[in-house]
Amino acid sequence: MTVETASDGSTATPDEPVHVNGQNELDDAVTDYDVVLADFYADWCGPCQMLEPVVETLAEETDAAVAKIDVDANQQLAGAYGVRGVPTLVLFADGEQAEQVVGVQSEDQLRSLIEGYTE
Repeated sequence: MTVETASDGSTATPDEPVHVNGQNELDDAVTDYDVVLADFYADWCGPCQMLEPVVETLAEETDAAVAKIDVDANQQLAGAYGVRGVPTLVLFADGEQAEQVVGVQSEDQLRSLIEGYTE
């Protein structure tokens, strides 16, 4: 992954989802980027697979970093954020959890959610 620096000197967000394993990696992402959309998913989850192209597009086209978290490999992390079903999307802004949505969301819904924190 190439990390670029934005014109204001901050770290530019990656233009593709970043796979995160464990609380430390999630904490690093939340610290490094102003807005992070964490996608708690499972490989066996049909709705998660439907959401995959949407989160890839959002990573590429918005100012949010997208973190992909496999709930099967990160059960403690999922539990820490109250994830009871997948997909669950948690939005972090300025280092704090700001929003949480469960289930498949449209690209427009998620884009407007992100833009509420990036504009």
